[in-house]
Amino acid sequence: MTLTELTTGIAEVQVSTQTNPTLTGLAYDSRTVKPGDFFFALPGSKTNGLEFAAEAASRGAAAVLTSHELADLACPVVVSATPRAAMASLASRFYGDPSRSLKIAGVTGTNGKTTTTYLIKHICDQAMMRCGLIGTIHYSIGDETFPATRTTPESVEVQRLLSQMRDNGSRACAMEVSSHALVQHRVDAIAFTTAVFTNLTQDHLDYHETMDAYFDAKAHLFTLLKTHGTKKARAIINGDDRFGHRLIENFEGKLPILTYGVGANANFRASNIRMDAHGATYRLEAKGREYLVRLPLIGMFNVYNSLAALAAANALGVELRAAVAAIAKAPQVPGRLQRVPAKRSFQVFVDYAHTDDALKNVLRTLKDLQPARLITVFGCGGDRDRTKRPKMAAAAEEFSDYVIVTSDNPRNEDPKTILADVVRGLQGTRHEAIEDRESAIRRAIEIAEAGDIVLIAGKGHEDYQEFANGERLLFDDVSVATRAIHGKAVPQ
Repeated sequence: MTLTELTTGIAEVQVSTQTNPTLTGLAYDSRTVKPGDFFFALPGSKTNGLEFAAEAASRGAAAVLTSHELADLACPVVVSATPRAAMASLASRFYGDPSRSLKIAGVTGTNGKTTTTYLIKHICDQAMMRCGLIGTIHYSIGDETFPATRTTPESVEVQRLLSQMRDNGSRACAMEVSSHALVQHRVDAIAFTTAVFTNLTQDHLDYHETMDAYFDAKAHLFTLLKTHGTKKARAIINGDDRFGHRLIENFEGKLPILTYGVGANANFRASNIRMDAHGATYRLEAKGREYLVRLPLIGMFNVYNSLAALAAANALGVELRAAVAAIAKAPQVPGRLQRVPAKRSFQVFVDYAHTDDALKNVLRTLKDLQPARLITVFGCGGDRDRTKRPKMAAAAEEFSDYVIVTSDNPRNEDPKTILADVVRGLQGTRHEAIEDRESAIRRAIEIAEAGDIVLIAGKGHEDYQEFANGERLLFDDVSVATRAIHGKAVPQ
């Protein structure tokens, strides 16, 4: 593809160069540039890509996109006042507008994105609609699955992944869409078939600063659905969430909207909900018919996730009866209320809950199983919203019989400071603070007795701990808990 072919008609860019090089790839990290690449010099929070434009050119970049004209650069320069938005549009064109060849479900919200996208993919695959996945745990393109670098990658990666799905015969994609991705234009050029809103609770205020700004970021997905979505685009919104109501008000009359929940007016409504340690059953009322849903995932929050997935899969073209049948065989999602195998008289679960609302939902679910005691191990991440810490403590205290506060991902903060912030939020519940996460998990297993449930919260599927200066050390809650369980002496 030539520079002219790539840029002609793209509103976000201005091309003044007379040269027309052939482009063989895209890059936004100067260290990865190969000869023939188009390099995006993006503004960042710590550095500006303009500083690396010369390096990219020296590595053989065929052209560079910047926010300002650059003199004496050894390759053509394309200028954009909105370089991230431009990158999304250019990446889509470079890879042949792959989203136009797929049915794409974008899922946003604070909690439930990962499970909902897993369920959508599972339903579509079972219905012989081959479905890719882009999300927090991994990316899946056909038969190939590899670890995710972030929940929603940069637009260049998103478009490349979508093109690979298209080329290997996929017909659909389930994609988690983070608030950061929406603010940073990573999904701007995607033609979504449906957009799902799960809920909104406090998170990422270190980035967004206010709940209104956080909501506006999430709402942008529905603006994209309206402006770039397919002809049969559908918005699917949790009608029981207060921010869901706000979203409905914002887009009513502008988008076809389907709601889900337990409220009487929900388009996809769950009633007669029954739960036990193995999952849930409920009656689904949708499209004038009733279905019995059997869900092998526990928790009321998973009832909501399943409703969202059923509605989304149906919007992608899966017949509802087939979707209901498929969800009965849904897989366990890694790190989402994941049961740790244990031939013991107590149970151990690992969950990703890292907000007070998510932790409260998981603990309420486990408390409903009526354990002798509920022992909770959790921590709070460093360099993140500190106002969450006492709220997380309050959530743990409300439902737990014993709390062990420990490190999560301390990053550049002193773990002792984080633990002190959390402990200050605890009132009367019996607790202890153990900075080393492995020791904390081993302590919880050590004190567990017959009938108890141990919850290890905060990291879920993550297989590392992040410390100062980005250092990551291998650490997996499930593996650590498994070793602790096997090493525990059996009572005589």
